[in-house]
Amino acid sequence: MQVTSEHVTVAPLVLLSALDHYKRTNTPNGKRCVGVILGDNSKATLKVTNSFALPFEEDEKNPDVWFLDHNYIESMNEMCKKINAKEKLIGWYHSGPKLRSADLKINELFKRYTQKNPLLLIIDVQQSGVGLPTTAYMAVEQVKDDGTSTEKTFVHLPSSIEAEEAEEIGVEHLLRDVRDQAAGGLSIKLTNQLKSLKGLQTKLRDIVQYLEKVSQKQLPVNHIILGKLQDVFNLLPNLGSPDDDEMGAGSADEAINASSTLQKALTVKTNDELMIIYISNLVRAIIAFDNLIENKIQNKKLQNTKEPKADSETTGVEETVTEEGGKKA
Repeated sequence: MQVTSEHVTVAPLVLLSALDHYKRTNTPNGKRCVGVILGDNSKATLKVTNSFALPFEEDEKNPDVWFLDHNYIESMNEMCKKINAKEKLIGWYHSGPKLRSADLKINELFKRYTQKNPLLLIIDVQQSGVGLPTTAYMAVEQVKDDGTSTEKTFVHLPSSIEAEEAEEIGVEHLLRDVRDQAAGGLSIKLTNQLKSLKGLQTKLRDIVQYLEKVSQKQLPVNHIILGKLQDVFNLLPNLGSPDDDEMGAGSADEAINASSTLQKALTVKTNDELMIIYISNLVRAIIAFDNLIENKIQNKKLQNTKEPKADSETTGVEETVTEEGGKKA
């Protein structure tokens, strides 16, 4: 089964419902809460707009032993259809924070309720790091290179948090109570910037760990991932060693100057951006100058058309005055 969706958008209401489910059931450490997600999966972007909790139990010692109430799913799904028929059952969620061995079996069970491949949404309700608290997966058949039988595996889908206008207003009011009122705008911006840099550092660390495992043959080579990484590396400045002709400089000072490839790369990048700004300002100045010339020409034409009218009116007034003077005489 192929993955038809390219991206997953999650509404803030789903995150709040999952967090409320986790806190309300007082889920102990090591266990997870499970629920159903509703939304629209008819387009390439899969939208998750609503959810409801499920009674779920699993054995701590044996992860293959778990309980899920099928009748509860069917009855809640029917009630949700009466409230909003556009929202369909598209998958399930759990509080994770990682995939577990029984997830594939639970995902197979949800196929009977969904029209397409069900979506698994992991919501990290106890998020300690940076980044989004959601991770989306879909199960696919993996074909092995050695020709052995295929097996089910989860494929990661990129996800984001998006809200409608009415929902954004509610989230803003909620954040006002959560956010520190004493913190200024600059402090909030710096804090968000620091969190973004920490998130970037975490992602780079994950990339390094993945490449190390691939080089040690602990993971199979995925050419799609390597192609994406190559595209990222191509966008970076040239930080490699200098060319052979640059290293052939005579003195040590010249060799040191030739090895500053980072400075050269940043200079080239800056010059390219400044060239675009210079050309834009030059074009804008030429257009403004052309408009000025056109305005002068139009004003000249208007003056030329008004002068004959003024001369004719002056001549008519002089003739009238002359006739009146003759009558008085």
